[in-house]
Amino acid sequence: MRKAATLCLLVSGAGLLSACGAGGSLFNRVRPDEFAVTRQAPLVVPPDFALTPPNPGAPRPQDVDSGKQALEALFGGPAPRSAVETDVINRSGASAAGIRSSVGDPDTRTVAKGSGLRDILAAPQGDGAEAQANIPG
Repeated sequence: MRKAATLCLLVSGAGLLSACGAGGSLFNRVRPDEFAVTRQAPLVVPPDFALTPPNPGAPRPQDVDSGKQALEALFGGPAPRSAVETDVINRSGASAAGIRSSVGDPDTRTVAKGSGLRDILAAPQGDGAEAQANIPG
């Protein structure tokens, strides 16, 4: 019984594999010919013969910096400034050369903070267990 089952399995497997042969397909499907090769179009000389040859070692004009490409893809390039923005920039004038150094100095007060905000920023660090609320009334 076991030999008959093995023989039946081998015969049915061989029949299924023969359907994959070159004679035809199992369901008569039309398949593309993988060996068909198309010819490429011939090269054409451009009509403008006044083109200058490229300089050796010079960067190609179509090569763009990848950072610029990323910014262009993300933000769509530079947007034109509005009239209000242009007016604010014109009225602000030029900044001092060492402005970043003086702003980064901890003793420099860059924003006119009110006394309440100044007290909050100057408060000691802690978990707030001793915190109290004062409601003026």
